[in-house]
Amino acid sequence: MTLKPILLINPNTSRDTTAMMVEIARSCVPDGVAVIGATAVRGPPMIVTAEALEAAADEVVEIGIRQASQASGIIVSAFGDPGLETLRRQVSIPVAGICEASMIEAAEGGRRFGVATVTPQLALPIEQRARDLNLHHLYSGIRVTPGDPVTLAADSRLLEDALAKVVAQCIAYDHAEAVIIGGGPLGQAAIGLAASFKKPVLAPIPAAVRRLLAMIASRTGS
Repeated sequence: MTLKPILLINPNTSRDTTAMMVEIARSCVPDGVAVIGATAVRGPPMIVTAEALEAAADEVVEIGIRQASQASGIIVSAFGDPGLETLRRQVSIPVAGICEASMIEAAEGGRRFGVATVTPQLALPIEQRARDLNLHHLYSGIRVTPGDPVTLAADSRLLEDALAKVVAQCIAYDHAEAVIIGGGPLGQAAIGLAASFKKPVLAPIPAAVRRLLAMIASRTGS
């Protein structure tokens, strides 16, 4: 069976970020499966506050509904999953969120997991996602890099170095057995960090691709 493309929705307005996240997703799919991107046109180039995360939900749903007929499944690629549950109710194809997918994967086998990220104002929404997924008993907490998240995300070397320090804190001080790099725009750094630690460091976009492919397979029987 030939699948329609996977649609990756970037709730941020940065087209460069969309292109980066689509390339990561493409590296994770089997041959013959395409990934296309859609970028929000309202809101900030990077979501760094709870208010912006909540505001992004409506456009995620609009994009998903508008393009669902062209796709076999949808990835909501902001860590916080804006609009995820509403979109699932509105479309007939599978929808995965990068926060949900990475938390479920991180918690496999009852592992204690933490989140390393750059956005302190998203700490409460991220914690709430763990509660929503009934995984809060395994959630070791969040560690956040110092400084402005937008400035940091613009420098790949500084970003990876800063995230490495907070990943180490998650493991050493919070006793996390797995650490998620919390953010779609942090996707490339997440992949780079995975080989640097003995404990699993999860990149959320590949986790969402794996979950979405499994959801599609369960529906198609393939």
